[in-house]
Amino acid sequence: MMKNIKLIYSLAAVVLFASCNKNVLDRPPLTSYVDGQFWRNEDDIRMYTNSYYPNYFSGYNTSFTADYTPVRGYTFSDDLTGKNVQLSFESSVPTSRGSTSESAGWMQTYAGPTWDFAWVRKSNILLDRLENTAKPNISEDAYKHWTAVARFFRGFEYSRLVSVFGNVPYFDKVVADDDLATLFKDRDDRGLVMDNVYDDFKYVLANIRENDGALFLNKYIAAAFISRFMLFEGTYQHYNGLDAARAKKYLDFAVEAAEIVMNSNKYNFGKDFKSLFSSESLAGHPEVLLYRVYDAALTVTHCIGSYQNGTETVGVDANLVLIKSFIANDGKVWQDSDVPDAESFTIADLVKTRDPRFEASFIDKANTSSATLLYGFKFASRDAITYIGKTYPAAWGSNTNTSDAPVMRLAEVVLNWIEAKAVLAEYLNGSPVTQEDIDKSINAIRLRPLDAAAADKGVQQTAPLMLGALPNDPGRDADVPSLIWEIRRERRMEFVFEHTRLLDLKRWKKLDNMNFSTNPDYFLGPWVNVQTEAPAYLTATYVGRTKVKLLDGTVVTYDGTNAASLVGFWMVDNAQNRNPFTDQAYLAPVGQSQIIQYEEKGYKLTQTTGW
Repeated sequence: MMKNIKLIYSLAAVVLFASCNKNVLDRPPLTSYVDGQFWRNEDDIRMYTNSYYPNYFSGYNTSFTADYTPVRGYTFSDDLTGKNVQLSFESSVPTSRGSTSESAGWMQTYAGPTWDFAWVRKSNILLDRLENTAKPNISEDAYKHWTAVARFFRGFEYSRLVSVFGNVPYFDKVVADDDLATLFKDRDDRGLVMDNVYDDFKYVLANIRENDGALFLNKYIAAAFISRFMLFEGTYQHYNGLDAARAKKYLDFAVEAAEIVMNSNKYNFGKDFKSLFSSESLAGHPEVLLYRVYDAALTVTHCIGSYQNGTETVGVDANLVLIKSFIANDGKVWQDSDVPDAESFTIADLVKTRDPRFEASFIDKANTSSATLLYGFKFASRDAITYIGKTYPAAWGSNTNTSDAPVMRLAEVVLNWIEAKAVLAEYLNGSPVTQEDIDKSINAIRLRPLDAAAADKGVQQTAPLMLGALPNDPGRDADVPSLIWEIRRERRMEFVFEHTRLLDLKRWKKLDNMNFSTNPDYFLGPWVNVQTEAPAYLTATYVGRTKVKLLDGTVVTYDGTNAASLVGFWMVDNAQNRNPFTDQAYLAPVGQSQIIQYEEKGYKLTQTTGW
């Protein structure tokens, strides 16, 4: 079975059926091969669904491909700062936006797909063939299961499309080539679309198998992803003031879905944080619901570990705002902490005083391959960084990495759950959050064991979060209650470099955090002594460029003679704010050519609101 899943993931670029590469605007009929020789049994159906896996459960993707990957893909957020001008949001309507291909790339600044319905059509084809061709050949249980699989992936795709574009045309069946009125229908309201997704997901959890084999989609994996998508849409509907009834409906479902996983008692936080991201094999890891296997023998490898090996440069790195968000290990914000040296922002002190996820995510000394001098190594092993200055082994160099990728893990499920419950309680007449709820989620995560290397450095588990004594964070946004603020903090610490941050800002209506003029700490790194920790920045090239900022805000600039004075918060070289943006950045526009294409057929495609 393990070999099967490896082969599944190696099929990322394989096109099983030519017709599935076409979107709703360009779809030749299925070939006789597909209709005449397929849909005979479950093996045929499973073969059809194999290509879903690398698209939706991409893990670290393959080779140097960065779509939907941590570290290299999800680099557009307020956690990370690069040299010079920061990457900007889109500011004008593109000439064209869209694709007819299942292999279409994603859009980094939206953390989602382009205008492309190929995967929607693929799922609708599967549903059609299950109903009209395969049903007599398989059991009722198999029919329900595979229908659930198809509806899960259709809901997955529409959840992503809605997160990027808002309103999109909804298709629940295969559309005939001559049905122009349907092919060129205008966008449906996102609420209608997500209500259909909700119905799909309800069917999924009622009909999908609890076990369909190792690393194949099952009820628990589906429920975990459903908790993600329902949390996103529920909170987006709430914080963006769209529809309170829908917000409650989706958030209630997020809670329900998460509890399917949590109440199964199949998963736990029994291994250390580092092991999730740097293990050669995740088989048997108690926290992981689904992972992607990489195997050099099958030429299924990635590069994500390489870009956290201490040498490779990503270009955007952890800033002081992110650093300050990490809680001290006594459970207090650094301003109030009783931990010795909690007020220090040297990397060595941060490692010892902060939540263990800090030490597991960053190298414990300044590194000039990072723009901020704080270098992420969450996705590389401790062994990997011992090769700095040497030749790296294939496992941690180039695009030949073979560490397994966690695709879904328990921590996300419980954090989705506790946030949904907290938003329901605060705004939508839900039951109050209890200390037991906190203990099952945030505090369960904090009780992960430490690995020996972290313990040897003096790292300690973080004290539990107590409802009766929530941290008093002077940096908390005035419009966010303390409990929800702490839940958001927990997500930020847990998911550094992963898929969540930009999408979290969007659903919370906090995209203004991407305006770095709101906080000068966005342009800073940790506290460093440049002379001893980053002497490479003391050459003639950096006269007038190397700078640190003191506690009182004074900037000290290297003049060629004052190296000893360069002790302070590292100032990222020539870092400047991104271009101005407005609320239109919450959603992507469609392309001019797509609108014209509709017009030429006598129909109208509405442009995204604000564009």
